[in-house]
Amino acid sequence: MFVWEESGRADTGMDPAGLDRAWELARARGTAGQLCVLRHGRVVLDRSFGRGPDALFLTFSAGKPLTALLVHKLAERGALSLDERVAAYWPEFGRNGKEAVTVRQVLQHRAGVPVARSLLRDAWAMTDWDRSVRAVERARPVHPPGEVAAYHIISYGYILGELLHRVSGTPVRELLRTEFLDPLGLRDIHLGLTAELRPRAVPLVSTSRRADRARRVFFNRRAVRRAVVPAAGVSSTARDLARFYQMLLRGGELDGVRVLRPDSVAEARRLSTAAEGDLDHFLRMRIRWSHGFQLGAAGPDPRAGRPMGQLGSPQAFGHNGSSICLAWADPTRDLVLVHFGNLLAPPGESARHESAISDAVIAACG
Repeated sequence: MFVWEESGRADTGMDPAGLDRAWELARARGTAGQLCVLRHGRVVLDRSFGRGPDALFLTFSAGKPLTALLVHKLAERGALSLDERVAAYWPEFGRNGKEAVTVRQVLQHRAGVPVARSLLRDAWAMTDWDRSVRAVERARPVHPPGEVAAYHIISYGYILGELLHRVSGTPVRELLRTEFLDPLGLRDIHLGLTAELRPRAVPLVSTSRRADRARRVFFNRRAVRRAVVPAAGVSSTARDLARFYQMLLRGGELDGVRVLRPDSVAEARRLSTAAEGDLDHFLRMRIRWSHGFQLGAAGPDPRAGRPMGQLGSPQAFGHNGSSICLAWADPTRDLVLVHFGNLLAPPGESARHESAISDAVIAACG
């Protein structure tokens, strides 16, 4: 049985002072947080403040790769093809100029529908699965499919989630549990919180900025926390998400249990942009996308907050969530980092904070 004790520092060559600096940075923001770091499969940092290690944090977009990897799982079984049209499995999706959109283009954020209607309207509808799916079906591409990357902030989860349901006959929440979470023994990753889990949910706090306050109120609503929102509604402990990324570092296997083939993990990590990244037409910044993950930067850029660190490897893969939650793995260092916080603050400020935590851990590798 895996034991959560910080027993791996000496064996893995990690600098304790660097790890302590990462922890102090994490503690400096918000009223609660968790930080887990694994190196060579050993626990080198596992701490929490404000709430215990079993507290459930809303991960926002850091949960997106879970749904993307389910698509890769069905592809490895032959149940779907990444290069097939989404409409071949879900005919209603092919309306209004979306008939040629492929599964691969959705995974790459190149389907042309970063929002179904508008970001605000998509957010207000996201607690209603059927309404959100119908909005996706009626949506018209704002970019020609396949032409540019444009972050599908909420629509990503409904497109892939409904596709998974159509192909497998199983709702995405149940599919996630039966395909990944139960086999791996990960009992603290949840796509939507039941009433029994609600007391373990960490409430968000915010700065005094109006936009941050509005997000805090919206995402603390009970209806939002319990809804199935694949692109933004996974709640987890840092420990369980760290173990999930450890499985990915091991090519789809954890503790003798295989849930993905190595080639499926490799395909999910495969770069889908130019080597230095492409300008994302929704986020208005240069992003290195794969087929389900954000990838580490190709080089430092002091002007940008890079969640996986200015010192990060281009081989690193993961995803940040509203710049307050972050999970990534670096195969070149055999390293996993998961940081959860609860302070909603201006995006640039928060991204720089995540970058500093990542860089502190990377520097501690020596």
